[in-house]
Amino acid sequence: MAKDIEQLAANAIRALSMDAVQKAKSGHPGGPMGMADMAVVLFSKFLRVDPKNPTWENRDRFVLSAGHASMLLYSILHLSGFPISIEDIKNFRQFGSPTAGHPELDVELGIETTTGPLGQGLATGIGMAIAETKLNDIFGSELVDHRTYAIVSDGDIMEGVAMEAASLAGHLELGKLIYLYDDNDITLDGPKHWSYSEDTLKRFRAAGWHTLQIDGHDRDAVTEAITAGIAEEARPTLISCKTHIAYGSPNKQDSSAAHGSPLGDDEIRLVREVLGWDYEPFHVPAEVYDFFTDSFADRRKLASDWQRNFELRMAGDEELKATWDAHFDSKPIEVPVPAYDAGASVATRAMSGDVINAIAPDRPELIGGSADLTPTNNSYIESSTNFSADDRAARNFRFGVREHGMGAIVNGINLHGGLRCYGATFLTFSDYMRGAIRLGALIGVPSIWILTHDSILLGEDGPTHQSVEQLAALRAMPNLWVVRPGNAAETAGAWEVALNRLEGPTALVFSRQGVQVGGDDPVPVAKGGYVVKDGSDVVLVATGSELQTALAAAEILNGAGTSVRVVSMPCREAFEAQDAAYRAEVLGEGLPIASVEAGVTFGWTDVIGSDGLAIGIDHYGASAPAAVLAEEFGFTPEKVAARLGSWLAK
Repeated sequence: MAKDIEQLAANAIRALSMDAVQKAKSGHPGGPMGMADMAVVLFSKFLRVDPKNPTWENRDRFVLSAGHASMLLYSILHLSGFPISIEDIKNFRQFGSPTAGHPELDVELGIETTTGPLGQGLATGIGMAIAETKLNDIFGSELVDHRTYAIVSDGDIMEGVAMEAASLAGHLELGKLIYLYDDNDITLDGPKHWSYSEDTLKRFRAAGWHTLQIDGHDRDAVTEAITAGIAEEARPTLISCKTHIAYGSPNKQDSSAAHGSPLGDDEIRLVREVLGWDYEPFHVPAEVYDFFTDSFADRRKLASDWQRNFELRMAGDEELKATWDAHFDSKPIEVPVPAYDAGASVATRAMSGDVINAIAPDRPELIGGSADLTPTNNSYIESSTNFSADDRAARNFRFGVREHGMGAIVNGINLHGGLRCYGATFLTFSDYMRGAIRLGALIGVPSIWILTHDSILLGEDGPTHQSVEQLAALRAMPNLWVVRPGNAAETAGAWEVALNRLEGPTALVFSRQGVQVGGDDPVPVAKGGYVVKDGSDVVLVATGSELQTALAAAEILNGAGTSVRVVSMPCREAFEAQDAAYRAEVLGEGLPIASVEAGVTFGWTDVIGSDGLAIGIDHYGASAPAAVLAEEFGFTPEKVAARLGSWLAK
């Protein structure tokens, strides 16, 4: 009888999926139909979640990395009792519906992250597993002890981000990570062998994973394989589940025709006959709902028992409660300005490192690492060691030369909760992890990106490493704040903005070359822009290392009788969020406005207007010392003053 109800539950997923896609006239029915058996096993027997308490801190995490198969997730969440209604299923892919074309983050509904860009979910789940391992070391298994599961597809496996992250997962021995691989040999173009012939399981075994291969429609085999994965303590598990895409479809099973298009009414009628599904569209037999309700009874008890134990532990241990609150309920922070000798010249990347180490003792939730650029990113927490399979207490991560994987993993750690993670690389290499940065901005993950070596003024490494277009490209991304400080006070303020901003990610952009450290008093970086030196004839807006250039150029022009107001604008997004009165107060009324930034001028008309002067570099740099490049490309105080004076004269 149990097998019969499991079959009925799997067929309910297939029917809901093909009906919803058909009604929407858009979607991917084949994947959910092939993955239905493994989903039924995972949700009914293993996944430790409580549909009535979906945000339970110690829940297992489930990621549908194959986001195109979103109807699988919506169907199984609906059947399991999460707050996705049958009306939501009927409104698949419609405006305002929670059942979007690809899953969109909503933990209350059981959706742990947004997926769709292939490989991102697989890699993000690895970040979640790292977070669990780290928090388990802090709080013990009584409070933190859960697994991360995912269903991944051929497309996920092919993407480079997947292997970057999977390699690190094996190296770190993340034994609580179990991935079900929907190995159906079909991609959108057609048979997988058109583009892919390697042995996936050998590749993952080489990366330190425990691998299995089973019939993905044999639910007993799925049960045994997951059980074997749970028994693994030091290796993540990848289970290749051989399945048939569009299982039960007489004419489209094992065909790419079912990958990204509705089956059609005639084919759906045939599928119903093959499956013996004698029900109207969107109808689910009551016994299927009862099956899932009963199957979650033990896990609902786990959740309630955990909650009672948690409350008792917190009430009886003030130190434990303070530590828990520091991780899960962080308060706003004020970041002190690092102190330097007056007149010193220090790279803002070095200032950032000093800030990190000043605040780290009081912010135990702060962790992070670099993509093999730790000494040059200045991203190391000196009071700690390197996180590894043997040292889960450490706060520093060695991500290796894996920018794309690092980006998704950092997002996963921050999505999990309880930790605040940063990732560091050169600004130019942010292009490698743009997919992860964009996804984090899309769903509001408060990841922090440390991006150093921020312009042509990094010097001799040349144009391959010299950022010119990256600032403009990152600023074009909605909900990402880009902060480029120009001195010590602004560097402290930049970190304060990033740590206190929970609505989305923040990119902190730092220089390689030294800049004047400036004063010790805090400055209003949170407002995005402010007046550094007042003047009445013209406004010169600067960011980052060009702030000192602008101030020196202003002195030259002031000596020639032109009064220059210098405005520092470390964060344009924060400035644009201020009211019109404040913006007018900073930029003045009716004054000509110019900007100076060692990057492309694209986008600066938003600040200076169409009649303003944008001093920048709209081409690539060159390999030479920074001072030579500044002279050649017009970023010395004398060159900026001359350019501004000539413009005003016209």
